[in-house]
Amino acid sequence: MALALRLWRSLPLGRSAALGPRLPTGAAGSCEQCVLWRLRGAEVMGNPGAFKRSLLFSALSYLGFETYQVISQAAVVHAAAKVFRVEEILEQADYLYESGETEELYQLLSQYKESEDAELLWCLAWASRVIGRLSGTSEEEKKLLVYEALEYAKRALEKNESSFAAHKWYAICISVVGDYEGIEAKIANAYMIKEPFEKAVELNPKDATSIHLIGIWCYTFAEMPWYQRRIAKMLFAAPSSTYEEALGYFHRAEQVDPNFYSKNLLLLGKTYLKLHNKKLAALWLTKAKDYPAHTEEDKQIQTEAAQLLTGSSDKN
Repeated sequence: MALALRLWRSLPLGRSAALGPRLPTGAAGSCEQCVLWRLRGAEVMGNPGAFKRSLLFSALSYLGFETYQVISQAAVVHAAAKVFRVEEILEQADYLYESGETEELYQLLSQYKESEDAELLWCLAWASRVIGRLSGTSEEEKKLLVYEALEYAKRALEKNESSFAAHKWYAICISVVGDYEGIEAKIANAYMIKEPFEKAVELNPKDATSIHLIGIWCYTFAEMPWYQRRIAKMLFAAPSSTYEEALGYFHRAEQVDPNFYSKNLLLLGKTYLKLHNKKLAALWLTKAKDYPAHTEEDKQIQTEAAQLLTGSSDKN
């Protein structure tokens, strides 16, 4: 608007303006504009005042088009710069995560907590969850981070409903919040989260983690204790699943992206244990134990896998 105002004020109203504008080559609708200007010129040639006003109107129209082009180009450049900036931030976040610098990762992304960008917002939900899982994080801080993550995930989904990651992290955060809101809320939340996980897979069938999370959903309901099942039946038509269904999702995730996540390997082993297939359980638990530890969670999974392997061998 300020640029348009400056251009309008600089318009020469003397002899040079009377020469009239040149039509921009390639302008949208230029043929129709030529015809319109010629007809309007014929109407006003006998009226000098009207003729001058017509020329002034045409000049302003041309300058308006030029201004529109300048502003549009500036908007495109700004949008491209914004996308590049977001990509740069996410690359830094990936590097910090792969380096195990989780606190630095959270500090980096926390600078953008007021962002309107869905990608940055779901990444903030992810980073809040990562920092909340560290052993050095107090219980009070963990709770604050859980609700903080949910808020970021909600905002990410509001900004972009087509973001598979926003759906995924919204579901994850709802699930974790249930740990702080009692058994009824936890079961109710667990019942709700399958839909956003399935939406995430629908939007991106190649996202192994979303497929893995549906597997966890199935595994959780398959091993739900009897008293929780009873509460679920009292609240609503209780969802149910089987270990076989969970196993199918874990294998599907592995097919999409082999060795993408140590926990998927661990859960393949644990599910085979539930199905009393010790041979295949040992195969996947060994893979989980030998998985390179990039994060604290990887180290915890290595320990659990080793314990399960030892326990399984002791029973033989």
